[in-house]
Amino acid sequence: MRTIDVISDAICPWCWIGKAHLDAALAELARDGLEFRIRWKPFQLNPDMPEEGVERATYRAQKFGSVERGAELDAQVAEAGRAAGVDFRHDLMLRTPNTIAAHRVIRAAEQAGVQDALVDALFRAYFHEGRDIGDAAVLDAVAAKAGLPGMAAMLAGDAHRDAVLAEDMAARRGGISGVPSFLMDRHLLFSGAMPGPRMAEAFRRADAILSEREKAA
Repeated sequence: MRTIDVISDAICPWCWIGKAHLDAALAELARDGLEFRIRWKPFQLNPDMPEEGVERATYRAQKFGSVERGAELDAQVAEAGRAAGVDFRHDLMLRTPNTIAAHRVIRAAEQAGVQDALVDALFRAYFHEGRDIGDAAVLDAVAAKAGLPGMAAMLAGDAHRDAVLAEDMAARRGGISGVPSFLMDRHLLFSGAMPGPRMAEAFRRADAILSEREKAA
């Protein structure tokens, strides 16, 4: 079974939209008898974010030049989200968190076999419920509901921190500057939240190309 790595950030709105499209693509491919292992890998959109995060409105005004411009971008994301079947509640999102802790939990979830459910729960917690997913207590509660208890104790130590930072840096050194980015068996395929049918076709073509290479080897 081939592996699709999704490089993403827990506060990337297009990553939540991309996950919805990915789920649709995988369902289409499964009907054709193609199945893949999915792994979620870390990327920090804001690597210099303070550990405690910042107030979102102020941060976005500084990043995009004004509150109004930030609101325009939020509206565009919300529209794309509705088309993909996900509901953004920007009115509830008060903070922009540092995502190292979230990525550590995502990595722990892979080892526990509940990574997909955990990623989905984190996206929903942040984008739909407006919860601060940089807060250890919030992460512990979200993870527990996704089938991964004990994350408060994990986050109190340094487990997975070095691995997350190393993978984030490896992605940047590999030329990745935007997320979501999708790799199949470590081959970069594309970046962006393309619609499910187009995503399915990209995976189908990549699988065929890799199969031909393996036959010729």
